[in-house]
Amino acid sequence: MRLLLTGGSVLCGGGFQPLEIAVSEGRIVSVSPRLPREGASVIELHHCFIVPGFVDVHVHLREPGFSYKETVASGTAAAAAGGYTALCAMPNLDPAPDSLEHLNQELEAVRRGALVHVYPYGAITRGEKGEALADLADLAPHVPGFSDDGRGVQSGDRMRAAMLLAKKLDRPIVAHCEDESLLTKGWCVHDGGYAKKHGLPGNDPASEWRQVERDIRLVRETGCRYHVCHVSTKESVALVRAAKAEGLPVTCETGPHYLVLCDGDLEDHGRFKMNPPIRSAADRDALVEGLLDGTVDCIATDHAPHSAEEKSRGLRGSLNGVVGLECAFPVLYTELVKTGKVPLETILNALCVNPRKIFRLPGGRIEAGQPADLTVLSLDHEGVVDPAGFRSLGRATPFEGRRVDAAVVMTFVDGRIVFPEGLEPSPNGTIGVIRGYDRPEGGTL
Repeated sequence: MRLLLTGGSVLCGGGFQPLEIAVSEGRIVSVSPRLPREGASVIELHHCFIVPGFVDVHVHLREPGFSYKETVASGTAAAAAGGYTALCAMPNLDPAPDSLEHLNQELEAVRRGALVHVYPYGAITRGEKGEALADLADLAPHVPGFSDDGRGVQSGDRMRAAMLLAKKLDRPIVAHCEDESLLTKGWCVHDGGYAKKHGLPGNDPASEWRQVERDIRLVRETGCRYHVCHVSTKESVALVRAAKAEGLPVTCETGPHYLVLCDGDLEDHGRFKMNPPIRSAADRDALVEGLLDGTVDCIATDHAPHSAEEKSRGLRGSLNGVVGLECAFPVLYTELVKTGKVPLETILNALCVNPRKIFRLPGGRIEAGQPADLTVLSLDHEGVVDPAGFRSLGRATPFEGRRVDAAVVMTFVDGRIVFPEGLEPSPNGTIGVIRGYDRPEGGTL
């Protein structure tokens, strides 16, 4: 069936334009101010904004091994509801994808359950234990990069060896940076004002930035492409900025919670417990500045679901990890764009464009011949972040109860409507009308 999207503003040529988009057989076939209606199922998107599908390069889908926390089906349904058409999936699974045999178990789960594109990372080391290298050469044709996310590679020699091989294989190292020798036992929050006020063991920012510093030295030596996960400190931002100025192949991401919150916003609840922790206002402001000047390339949610019981033990006892796929854009738009801190185009580059460039993923432009991976947004939709309605099995988000002024209206993957669920265009050419301020909940157009 040929689809025609009309009535919306399309991100094209560096700005939004009143254009129509024709889609057929999973690809965009035409973008123009006026396209023929004959033989098309027309979807009218009044007061909506159409952008390339979001990409999240840091997501935990938990399958295989931890399906009680999340499955590929539930995680990708959450992604679709959040406007994401592609995910890069982290390897802390059981078994970890450290060999082609183990990766194939994850790929089978993806084939069975994924609603959006899923690109699994391969592990850097066997079992993510930081010791023997994984089968990087066998994994390379099937993965966008290598990561031991959840643990930093403690040995500089091991990281050097991984970088040399990754360079040869033309794949990036995607690094969770954490020097365990600098961690306080039992830490649960940033080592700052909240920790001191409440007598809690804190996480020293140096545990992150010291390993970033080490790895950048190794990049200088090896020439490996290198991406820093979930940057949270002002020192890490400065290190990445200097590395880019030097011309090194270094990129990084941060999360919505690090851009919006600081440790002054903490509550003694598991939905505020993650690694790295939410840090100081100065760190938050440095991350926003890094986003504005291009130091921070991507915004990634680090969507990390756990069971309700695992997140019920407050800051001291809850497992690290929060969910974010379903509320990321509304929060970012409300807190950063509407307040005038960050232009919308900067947010969209970090969600739609830069992730694809860094990890060499298809799409990212709305033009003929491109995959029909599209996200439709309302920028005039009042709502509240309510985890009870999440598609994810995880419910712990620090943004629970926060008012937002934007919403994802529709998500297309390969020209198929994957959000809202059950929303099908009529094959007889009937025109469906969706307004940006009326987020649909399902049904037939």
